[in-house]
Amino acid sequence: MKLRILDIKSVAQVLLGALLDFYVDSALSQTPFYQGKTITLIVGSGPGGMGDFRARALASVLAKHIPGNPTIVFQYMPGGGGRKATNHVYNNARADGLTLLRVASSIVPYAVLGEQGVQYDIDKLIYLGTTEHFLYYMFYTRREVGLQNLEKLRSVSGVRIGSSPVGHTGYIQSRVMAYLLDMKEPRLVPGYEGQDLDVAITRGEVDARIGTTGTVLQQDLLAKGLADFHAAIEIPRGNKDARFTQLRLPDIENFTKSDKERKLLAMMRGFRAIGTALILAPGTPKDRVEILKEAVRKTHTDPAFIEEYRKLTGGDEPSPLMPDEQAKIVKEIPRDPETIELFKKFAGTGPLPLR
Repeated sequence: MKLRILDIKSVAQVLLGALLDFYVDSALSQTPFYQGKTITLIVGSGPGGMGDFRARALASVLAKHIPGNPTIVFQYMPGGGGRKATNHVYNNARADGLTLLRVASSIVPYAVLGEQGVQYDIDKLIYLGTTEHFLYYMFYTRREVGLQNLEKLRSVSGVRIGSSPVGHTGYIQSRVMAYLLDMKEPRLVPGYEGQDLDVAITRGEVDARIGTTGTVLQQDLLAKGLADFHAAIEIPRGNKDARFTQLRLPDIENFTKSDKERKLLAMMRGFRAIGTALILAPGTPKDRVEILKEAVRKTHTDPAFIEEYRKLTGGDEPSPLMPDEQAKIVKEIPRDPETIELFKKFAGTGPLPLR
C-alpha cells in the first residue's frame, strides 16, 4: 500500500511539473517579438530636411501600434539619391524585422532606367507604405506674356520654360508637358533651384513653368491674376486638388495620342506616386512583415500622427499610401525597353522627339 501511495505522489509531481512547464512555455510564446527590442530606422538622406521631419512624425506614433512597443532609433545614411542606404539594407542588413528604411522614391527609377550604383532588386524589397503620395502640378504662363489659352500657347514660338536642373523631376515634367501640348519650338531653361524659379518668372527671365499647389498658393497667383493656367499633372491619375477646381484644368493625359505616350505618362506618374517609401529587407519573416504593415496602417489613421505630421512639416496634410497599394504601383510601372528609351530622351538634353 505504501508503494502504491508513493507511485501516486510521483505521478502527481510529474503531472504538476508538466503543467507548470506548459504554462511557462505558453506565457513565453505569447510575449510579443518586439517587446524589449530596438528598431533601427535608416533614413536615406541627412538630418534636418523635410524627409527627416516626416520620418520623425511617423516614428513618433509607429512604435505605439507595434505589439511590444519597441524603441525606434534613427540612423542617417545619405548618398546616391538613396542608393547607398538601399544597397545597405538589401545586401547587409539582417532580415529580422529590426531594420527599417525610409528612402526617396528615386530608388525606383534608378533601377528601372538601369542607372549605375543600383545593387538591389525593387521587386524583392518589401514595401510598407508612405506618409505622402498625392501631388498636383500645374503648367502656367506669366499673364504679361498674353497666352491666355492653349490655342495662343501653341501658336507662339520659343516660349521659355524654366525648370529645375537637367534630369530632375521638374525638368522631365516640363519637357513632357511641352511635347504633349504640341508647343512650337519651346525653349527649356533648366538649372533653377527652389525659390530661384519663382524669382525668375517674376522678373520675366522665363515665360512659363510647372508649379506645385504650394507655389501657386504662396505666390497668390490666382487672386492677383498673375498667371494663365493651361494643364495639370495629377499624381496619381484622378487626384484633383479641390482648391483649384474653378480652373477646370485638363490632365496631361488628355493630350496623348498613342499607347506609347500613355505608357510614358504611366512611368512618370508611377515614379512620383510611390512617395517616400518605408521598406524592409527581402527575406523578413512573414509574421513580422504583417505586424509592421498593420502598425503602419494604424499609424496613418491615428490623429496623433496627423497632428505631429502637421506640426513638423509646417502645416502640410499627410496623404498616406498603404503598403499593398504602394507595392502595386511599383509592380505596374512600365518596364519595356521602348518606354524606357523614350523616358530617357525626356530626361536628357537632346531635342524633343517627333510625334
